[in-house]
Amino acid sequence: MHWKKKGPDNTDRTIKAALDRAAELGIQHIVVASSTGTTARKLSNCGCNVVCVSYHVGFDGPGARRMSEEAINELKANNIQVLITTHLMAGLDRAVRNKFGGVYPSEIMAQTLRMLGQGIKVCVEISGMALDAGLVPYGEEIIAIAGSGKGADTAAVIVPAHSNHFFDTKVKEIICKPRDF
Repeated sequence: MHWKKKGPDNTDRTIKAALDRAAELGIQHIVVASSTGTTARKLSNCGCNVVCVSYHVGFDGPGARRMSEEAINELKANNIQVLITTHLMAGLDRAVRNKFGGVYPSEIMAQTLRMLGQGIKVCVEISGMALDAGLVPYGEEIIAIAGSGKGADTAAVIVPAHSNHFFDTKVKEIICKPRDF
């Protein structure tokens, strides 16, 4: 399924498509990218184990956390786990680039995934992050939901791999994504 354009106008349809596919395949684990909790909140009471992956502390500036404490508490109250940690495809490579310049392997990998759209890159990334944190089971299909900015416009069925075995990640299906990105 392809959306005509990227962006938050696709959020509700993306979540519906993801939940429909989860039901069809019997998938119980959903990982969703959400910087403020707004997109993740839409998955409250969906019947699946939901993990919300947000920006790491410091993304917007030293010590700054984008998601408010109130949003984190609300998500947790709705049985949505919240993961705030270093981005899988940034981390130390980005620090080296910021200090010395150049391009490094994880950034090349991220840019390669962006050939399929920013949302697919984020779906792969947050899946691995959630697996590394022990919030989704190893070796099982999950559904990842992400976007090209605000909201969600991309969903995929993924068997994530731990970051130290990143290339074992399997993108089994792209449920939906924007055609123009």
